[in-house]
Amino acid sequence: MSIYQDAIIAGFGGQGVMLIGNLLAYAGMDAGLNVTYIPVYGPEMRGGTANCTVVVSDDVIGSPIIRSPVSLIIMNGPSLDKFQPRLQDGGTLILNSSLIDPAKTEKDRVKVFAVPVNEIADGLGNARMANMVAIGAYVQATGVLPVKQVQDSLESVISAHYSHMIPKNAAAIQAGADYVVANGQYK
Repeated sequence: MSIYQDAIIAGFGGQGVMLIGNLLAYAGMDAGLNVTYIPVYGPEMRGGTANCTVVVSDDVIGSPIIRSPVSLIIMNGPSLDKFQPRLQDGGTLILNSSLIDPAKTEKDRVKVFAVPVNEIADGLGNARMANMVAIGAYVQATGVLPVKQVQDSLESVISAHYSHMIPKNAAAIQAGADYVVANGQYK
């Protein structure tokens, strides 16, 4: 069985979209797969728009540029407006339903997983882990990599100074995956 998954991860600067894109790329590399990762920053870092593209494949990756992604992780409304029309029919959309009304999604065209990532992260004691909840939901919904592979790759993207946060981030990834298992797809 061939593995191929590409994603655009988008939100406001400061929501950690680059970090989880980097995490997904490292997890793919750690699994022995080919990966590409391209960050794109808006005019300001924190508060401006930010997105990245990640491709994970067991074959050679022809191009890191994604025009029509197979999947999206969308953390804010402006990113939904910008990227949802580009998502392939039947593609997977992980939506931060804490900030975006799921009714705005094209649920008849794509698979939508509306996950209240901010509330889940708050419940875990740290609102800044919303991005980790989102990547956990994404990995579970797409099956691109095992959740444990992503958790094990946290050491590659979190600096040694913050290594004490790795168990909490791993728990947030698991919480996102568990939410998808328990709640499935938005209808």
